[in-house]
Amino acid sequence: MHPTGSPAGRLAAVGNQMIEIHLWLSAELARLRESLDTAGDTLPTRDLRAHCLTFCAALGRHHTGEDGGAFRLLGDQAPELRPVIANLINDHEVVAGILERVETMLAGDTAVPLAQVRAELDGLAALLESHFRYEEKRLVAALNALSGRPGTAEELLGLTAPSDTAD
Repeated sequence: MHPTGSPAGRLAAVGNQMIEIHLWLSAELARLRESLDTAGDTLPTRDLRAHCLTFCAALGRHHTGEDGGAFRLLGDQAPELRPVIANLINDHEVVAGILERVETMLAGDTAVPLAQVRAELDGLAALLESHFRYEEKRLVAALNALSGRPGTAEELLGLTAPSDTAD
């Protein structure tokens, strides 16, 4: 559960919110991959395309938010983390390339073999699993130390941590 209230209070656990966002993004990617498995080899349905594009946009916002928000602040506050942050930003660029390929495949009117989409999402899942664990291991304590800094978790992380009300 993440704290509510003022931005300073919410930022007291920004690293923990990042973990919540990572868990949510991982679960959404798993759901997306499962929906591909049930679609067989047919052209993705409108709902499947919408789910995929929505996921891609959310993941992109999260990484853009980190790069321009939390990572910028951490680089200023903890210069020793700059090499870690540089590695994470490089990962974000690789992820953005995968997302762009998936979006291109799903945006067109031509038939796309679902095996191709599935392969991209499988690669994305493997990369994100490693990326999220590395980021959490190296940055959570430093992020949690950002309490009292101006801004919201959404500004720092690109997304608001999902609520605990959904099952």
